[in-house]
Amino acid sequence: MGIKKIVITGGPGTGKTSIIKELLRRDFVCLEEISRQVILDAQKQGIEQLFLTKPLLFSDMLLEGRKKQFFEADAYTCKLTFLDRGIPDVVAYMDYLGTNYPERFVEACKNYSYDHVFILAPWQQIYVSDNERYENFDQAVKIHDHLVNAYTEYGYDLHDVPFGSVESRADFILNIVDNL
Repeated sequence: MGIKKIVITGGPGTGKTSIIKELLRRDFVCLEEISRQVILDAQKQGIEQLFLTKPLLFSDMLLEGRKKQFFEADAYTCKLTFLDRGIPDVVAYMDYLGTNYPERFVEACKNYSYDHVFILAPWQQIYVSDNERYENFDQAVKIHDHLVNAYTEYGYDLHDVPFGSVESRADFILNIVDNL
């Protein structure tokens, strides 16, 4: 059996990046979120909120980046690779915005599948806005619902990660992966 691709997803500000950093600290292979880099690159070109002003262009860039990460995961010699978000996240965010999108987005969700998906629920206690995260907490809750719908629609059984310390959340994920 090949490398297991494990997605960690959730709305903005749910602790995904912190968990990825903890897994990296523990020497697991992790592919980090690419949307922040896409946003920063657009801002350097004078586009403050590419996701809002040109959602299809932004989503195309994310789709290509996530497909690249999907194949990049196969290049490692470990048994697990963790990804900060997956391809269905792109569709979920476009659904959240009400953006129409071409069939290639749906086909990518069908053709590139992950072994396990962990989802983090909105957690107001840790939620913080920043330069690349412009959604408020209520919007984060709605995005979470779209993420659940998208991943469920493409046949995934989601593992809900409970609130807790970064270490305990990483332990939770690793315990489930070890027992599957």
